Amino acid sequence: MKKVRITAVRKVEHKDLMEKYENKIEHTCDVAEGMSWISVDGEKPDGLCGEAWKSMREFVVTLANGGGDFFDGWMKNKHSAMISCNDGFRPVSFLIEALD
Repeated sequence: MKKVRITAVRKVEHKDLMEKYENKIEHTCDVAEGMSWISVDGEKPDGLCGEAWKSMREFVVTLANGGGDFFDGWMKNKHSAMISCNDGFRPVSFLIEALD
């Protein structure tokens, strides 16, 4: 199996949606743009948000097993994917790339 790098490339806050729908909470996402993790053998890296992992696990495992080319040419690099976590108020976009 291959190693797969997971990089947080963008974090957005939808303040209007937060104000309208979200209960006030003390602790939110700890992920910041530029943070990076390495998955070995398709396993969840230490320190990566569990909810984000749920959104990307299938893609990471596929890339770790040599697969790719998701959705018939979606990504310029067929051994990568751009996946967002499932937080509708402050989604983080992650670039997932198979490493040589």
